[in-house]
This record gives sequence, structure tokens and C-alpha cells, in this order.
Amino acid sequence: MEKTVKMVYTGFAGAISVMAAWLFARLGVLLYVIIVLAAMMCIDYLSGMMASKYEAIDHPDDPNFGWSSKKGAKGILKKVGYICVIAVAIVVDYIIMQVAETAGIETHIKAFFGLIVTVWYLLNELLSIVENAGRMGAPVPDWLAKYIAMLKNKIDTQGGEKV
Repeated sequence: MEKTVKMVYTGFAGAISVMAAWLFARLGVLLYVIIVLAAMMCIDYLSGMMASKYEAIDHPDDPNFGWSSKKGAKGILKKVGYICVIAVAIVVDYIIMQVAETAGIETHIKAFFGLIVTVWYLLNELLSIVENAGRMGAPVPDWLAKYIAMLKNKIDTQGGEKV
């Protein structure tokens, strides 16, 4: 029995390794950015819950403060929306790469729109985490939130100019 469990574990680990290698070959650096984004989405969700709880302590009789399952569900659905938009951007990249290859145009990048969109959402999550920390009473350097917002806005303005 123990040998079977070890074989299943080894097979599972091997399958994950193969999938990760395949994804990295297809996505390049975008895979790392997506992994960081997923981690920041989790941290943002948890920090938002904690910030809501912190505010509820300060306003115990006000139903506008505090965590609610409705707010939590909306937050999760919003993050699912992020993933959908990133998937669309990756599909656009794929279409462009396939058309370029068919036309004989050599491209050296694996992702462009997918990477830009993912970084934009990553900056959005980072800004939200900083805001949540401030809501929990943590001192947050003003320049940090401003710098993250500036980077996000730079992607917005320059991304629109390039199209």
C-alpha cells in the first residue's frame, strides 16, 4: 500500500512538472507574473476581509462596516472576471503569433497583451493590498500607493497610444 501511495505521489509530481514546463515554454515570463498575480489575489482577498473586520470593531452598530458574504462573493466574482480578461488577452497574443508565423514574420516574444493586462491587474491588486493595510490602521507610505497608481496609469495611457 505504501509503495502505491509513493507511486501515485511521484506520478502526480511528475505530471505537475511536465505541465509547468509546458506552460513556461508557451507563456514564458507571463507564467511567473500570473503566479504572482494569483498569490496577490489571495492576499488581497484576505487583507480585505481583515480590513472589514477591523472597521467593524470601530463601528460595531453600523451595518455598512464589517465583512459580509455578499461582499466576499462579489470580490471573488470580480477576480474571476480578471482571469477571463487575461485569458482573452492571451488568446489575442496567440492569434497574433499564429498569423505572424503563417505570414513568415519572426517574433521573439511569447506574450504581449497577456503580459500587459496581467501586470495591470497585478498593480491593481498591490494597490488594493496597500489600501487594505491602511484601513487596518497600518501606516502606509503615501509615495508607495502613488507610485503603484502611477505605474498602473502609465500602462493605461501608453497602452492606448500603442494600439
